[in-house]
Parts: sequence; C-alpha cells; structure tokens
Amino acid sequence: MRGPGQGRVAGRRRQTGRHGERTRRRPPSVCPLSPGCTSSRRMWPQGAAFVALPLLGPTLVWLLTHHWMSGWCDSLRKLPWCPSHRVLLLVWTAIYSIAGYASYLVWKDLGGGFGRPLALPLGLYAVQLAISWTVLILLFTAHTPGLALLHVLLLFGLVVSTALIWHPINKLAALLLLPYLAWLTVVSSITYRLWRDSLCPEHQPQPTWEKSD
Repeated sequence: MRGPGQGRVAGRRRQTGRHGERTRRRPPSVCPLSPGCTSSRRMWPQGAAFVALPLLGPTLVWLLTHHWMSGWCDSLRKLPWCPSHRVLLLVWTAIYSIAGYASYLVWKDLGGGFGRPLALPLGLYAVQLAISWTVLILLFTAHTPGLALLHVLLLFGLVVSTALIWHPINKLAALLLLPYLAWLTVVSSITYRLWRDSLCPEHQPQPTWEKSD
C-alpha cells in the first residue's frame, strides 16, 4: 500500500516530461480544427458571389449607357426631388448589395447547394432581380417611364412576397428587404412623374396654320 506521500510523488512524475521539465497543456486551437471555422471559410466565396450577383445589372447599364445617360431625368418639368443618375445608380448598388447578402443568409440557412427547398425562396428572388434590372434598362436606356412604372409596381409586389417567404427562414434577411421597399417607393414616385409629364408636356407644339376669318 502507498502512503499519501508516495501518491503525491507519483502525481508529480506524471506531470513531468522526459527531461524532468513540467509539461504545459496547450489550449486547443479553435479556428484551424473547428468545423464551424472551416465551414465559414468555405462559405465566404459563396457569400461574396451572392452580394456581387445583383450588381451586374447597374454595372452593365452604366458601362453601356453612361455617355448619354445624364439627360434621362431632364423632362420639360424638371423633377424637384429627382437626383442625378450617378446618385441613383449608387443607391441601387447599395440596395442590391443588401438584398444579395439577405439572399445569402437564406441560402445558408436552407443548407446551401441547389436543393428543392431553395426553389421557391431563391427562385422568386431571381425573378424580382431580373425585373429590377429591366426597370433600370427602361429608365436609363429606353427612356420609357410608362413601362418602367408597370415594372416597378410589379417589382414592389414581388419584393413584398419575397420578404414574407423569407421571414420564417431568416428574419434578418426579411428585414433587410425593407430598405429595398422604401427605395422602390421613391422610384415609383419619380417614374410616375416622368410618365405623367410625357403624357402632358408643358409646351405643346403650335399649329402651323391658322383658321381664316
């Protein structure tokens, strides 16, 4: 039988190394070996792709039409609240980035990949993204405010539907669409004013003939 002193000596021997030095326990490495850290690193390129994807629309519109885009808002009645085309594109870029990040949150919470659960929430998002690009083309390129107004109203309903579908999946993603809806309200007011001015211009053409007495 071992006495209490022998037990203490045996305990010290277990804690010493080969050369009599006390071994130190290293804290476990969290990031290199943790599956959560590796999964976050693996998810980072997908997140960047989701944020960058909606920016293709305003980027292409700017590259193709920036040399003659500056007069798109110059109607016969200048809108007092209509900003310049550069400001509009910058706001669209910020809105698209936020919506892209929200779509990434939904995609990640549904497991990633391209499974069946992603069909409705991301499919609806893809449809409203395509329609929003169409609004940019109709406003900045084609200068057809009537068609643009119809697309803006349709886009508003699609964004509302997307937010309602995303809310049970990720509440933050649904809340991130609120700035999008606020911005669509501003765009719809500008587009409506442009469409009304195109129907009722301030300066009507004068007749080239006069009725004889």
